[in-house]
Amino acid sequence: MTWTDVFAPAKINLTLHITGQRDDGYHLLDSLVVFAPVGDALRVAPAADLTLRLEGPEAEGLPANGDNLALRAAAMVGEGQGAEIVLEKVLPVASGIGGGSADAAAAARAVLAGAGALDADGLTRAEAALLVLGADVPMCIASRPVRVRGIGEGLEPVALPPLPAVLVNPRVPVSTPQIFRSLTSRDNPPMPEVLPDFPGAAALIDWLAEMRNDIEPAARALEPVIGTVLSELQALPGCRLARMSGSGATCFGLFTTMAEAGAAAEALRAARPGWWVAEGLLGDQQARAMPRQG
Repeated sequence: MTWTDVFAPAKINLTLHITGQRDDGYHLLDSLVVFAPVGDALRVAPAADLTLRLEGPEAEGLPANGDNLALRAAAMVGEGQGAEIVLEKVLPVASGIGGGSADAAAAARAVLAGAGALDADGLTRAEAALLVLGADVPMCIASRPVRVRGIGEGLEPVALPPLPAVLVNPRVPVSTPQIFRSLTSRDNPPMPEVLPDFPGAAALIDWLAEMRNDIEPAARALEPVIGTVLSELQALPGCRLARMSGSGATCFGLFTTMAEAGAAAEALRAARPGWWVAEGLLGDQQARAMPRQG
């Protein structure tokens, strides 16, 4: 049996501006998205039926049936072909970093690779088809920095310098629908139409400080521990900006060097052993996310 290995990197919303709401209830957004070097890992092999086995430290409580996004994406892209999928779950569930969406995108990439259709056209078709699984799935297909608009279908690749970062989740799952129902404003300004050029991490962080995550206030009201995470991140030596990703509860702290980020992560692990903590350079993970035969 030939296995295909594929990495599902965490998705980080550096900004998340909610700019409107359609008549059908879908929210409009303008978001700057990057990807982390930490993520889930999938192994996929051809099979008569479509099956999923869950492994890893974050697998408990995750459905392995037809509700799982990885299975649904594989079924949609595979057009009836079977596959055996083994998912090693490393990212916390319901945490605002696109874990399930990243898994769905990774499964789709593996199935496309098996069919010999992992090219630009195949990826573009997958982005369009998988939007029905959630706004995060299309942006996770390529796993590269992107500006996302509309309801998630407007994808514009952007060039950004890598960002040294610490990711923190306080082990509190957050319901995205509940957060969106709690929003007090759904018609906020977008990011500037033309993004500036960023010569390095410091310049990008300074610009990001002027932007927003419009979901963060509602999330903090529903789960006050998010405010605690942000305060502790901001207090770490070298942290230039602390913000929540997506609908939470994962937050990130941005630094100008990986030495600062690494020391901050080590200190936070010691102070908060019950929290999920990871560090790394946020940016382009496309090369690492492409399927490889094991």
